[in-house]
Amino acid sequence: MEELQPIEAHPRKGNQLKFIIGGVVIVAAIVYLIVSSLSANVQYFLTVEEVLNKQSAGELAGRNVRASGAVLGDSIQYNMDTLELSFTIVHVPGDNLLLEEEGGLARALHNAVMDPSRPRLDVIYYGPVPDLLQNEAQAIITGEVLASGVFEADEILLKCPSKYEGSVPDQIETE
Repeated sequence: MEELQPIEAHPRKGNQLKFIIGGVVIVAAIVYLIVSSLSANVQYFLTVEEVLNKQSAGELAGRNVRASGAVLGDSIQYNMDTLELSFTIVHVPGDNLLLEEEGGLARALHNAVMDPSRPRLDVIYYGPVPDLLQNEAQAIITGEVLASGVFEADEILLKCPSKYEGSVPDQIETE
């Protein structure tokens, strides 16, 4: 009787290569998803002046925008039947150094509403009136600029100037 010789298993190099390529593709896909989700969640705000300049240049058509400014208290109007809230925000510098020169955020918000020469943006929002909506509050609004030049807000974030005297959200420099 012939003795059976054990067959030595030789790993196939093609299989190893497939696993390496597959691993690289999976890692690349994960990295891509992480980077794209982070860049999608990075939101900065434009000042009122930047919104007006970009809107007149046609750069904001159909785009979701986040803008910031000081609420002009005399402009606040609310229709309880239609839940339409309208108000005006006034340009406040977005640069922290300029805000410090003005004496901080609370002082800059006050200066903004007192200066009739500063750029202004009319805002319309449908929903309940936010509790902190008042004169000189910092409003950070998200929405789009309509063809009429009115900013239709989907979301309103407000900061009472006396409560947050030293804080300003970070901005990303725009082109």
